[in-house]
Amino acid sequence: MVQVNRRKVLLGGLAAVTATAASAALPSWANARTTAAAPTIHDPFQLGVASGDPLPDSVVLWTRLAPAPLNADGYGGMPDATYAVDWEIANDEAFSSIVQSGSVNAVRASAHSVHIEPVGLQPAREYFYRFKSSGYLSPVGRTRTAPAAGAAVNQLKYCFTSCQHWEEGYYHAYKGVVADDPDLVLFLGDYIYEKKSGRAAAERNPRSLAVADDATTLALYRARHGQHKTDADLQAAHAIAPWIVVFDDHEVMNNWNGTTSPASAARKAAGFQAFYEHTPIRSTAKPNGASIQLYRQFVWGNLARFHMLDTRQFRNAQVADPSGSAGPACTDMRNTARSILGSTEEAWLLKQFESHPATWDFLGQQVFFATRDGDGDKATCESPDSWQGYEASRDRIAKGWVDRKVANPVVLTGDVHRHWAADLRLDYFDHSDPLIGSELVTTSVTSNSDTATPPSAAWLANNPHIKYCKGERGYVRVTTTPAQMRADFMTTSDTSVYDPASVVIKNDVSYVVQAGKPGLQKV
Repeated sequence: MVQVNRRKVLLGGLAAVTATAASAALPSWANARTTAAAPTIHDPFQLGVASGDPLPDSVVLWTRLAPAPLNADGYGGMPDATYAVDWEIANDEAFSSIVQSGSVNAVRASAHSVHIEPVGLQPAREYFYRFKSSGYLSPVGRTRTAPAAGAAVNQLKYCFTSCQHWEEGYYHAYKGVVADDPDLVLFLGDYIYEKKSGRAAAERNPRSLAVADDATTLALYRARHGQHKTDADLQAAHAIAPWIVVFDDHEVMNNWNGTTSPASAARKAAGFQAFYEHTPIRSTAKPNGASIQLYRQFVWGNLARFHMLDTRQFRNAQVADPSGSAGPACTDMRNTARSILGSTEEAWLLKQFESHPATWDFLGQQVFFATRDGDGDKATCESPDSWQGYEASRDRIAKGWVDRKVANPVVLTGDVHRHWAADLRLDYFDHSDPLIGSELVTTSVTSNSDTATPPSAAWLANNPHIKYCKGERGYVRVTTTPAQMRADFMTTSDTSVYDPASVVIKNDVSYVVQAGKPGLQKV
């Protein structure tokens, strides 16, 4: 059973303090300016706080004022008025050593969300932050800046996960993330689901959607994000460390793409806007209608570099599922003109591979990278909603890092609702082809697997590069040093039952990769 660490005690159940109860104890900064004529509101910090996108001198601080976040109108119970939000960042959790403070306006057009980007912070430092508005104090969050470029870093511990459908389980995984006390958290897509579960009642839990309609408008996307963010375990994980977030499809619409998308421009614009309003992402990613700059890079000293990718917005339309057969669909999947990233993002990523500032290169992205081959026949094909469905694009990226001598590439993946571990090759049908990297795939926080049946012996014989598969809920914990990367595949107890005293988080299996020696080794 997971033991609660002191950081969770610090977060104190994530309850804000009312002005009436604590006015005598408020520091002078908390009694700063208010916006004249704005109607009185009750506790606006129902969605907690978060930080993200850490740089050596900066980190994004986030909150949203929403006293009634489940309201179907998407405004979170906030009047049509502007509210001052004061913020403070400190060296210590008692806020006795204030580093920076300021005030911004939270406005209705942004659902009263705020993104603070303080600059001039010290690299590789732990900081604490909080907000105040209308006499209420937010919970306290902890964050950290990245190490300076080129700085020697002995270790980085981060967790990554994806896919958290509200109706399909409780967020036990985040109890484990909080207990792990990571330096960083990565989220690789499907932060919300725009649609109802569709699964049988036995596969869901007692949590229902406050607004059952599919999210198609900005109001409904906001309400969906708001409900997801009311989860106390998710809030605790956001408040424990900075996050780096990318989206997949369900933040907008199942299986949308950037070329022949079934999602209209208006729907994409609404989904992107709500995503931005609810994530600690930089203003460089603020949407411009149906366009958002999501792909970006982060460097952690001389140890790790993260290439955070967008495999939705610029991809060609996926082909119809060929279900393991040969034919025109396979020809389309292998068409050299097709891309899962688009030409501009592909060129950007290949350009990044030309420099080698860190020992490890992690590609944080959404869908399966390695081939999964059911029959061992190269003429057939499957899995169109993966890099396998854009084979030439995958080959360009994989050959790109090989040709540019990227020493230790590791692909990080979400989407498929099961843990997987795989080695990477240029030719998956030649089982003696050299290994060129590895892929770590996290299972979901809650979203159920379509099947829990493990791969058969015959299937594994066709896919010797696949080392592991597990159909339980959880996340992946990665500990990286200059000498090796260790991945712990964490699983949780039944997410359909919520009893905090009985939640169990366990390490199901661990693999390591030695620096300079591609290939997963089971611990």
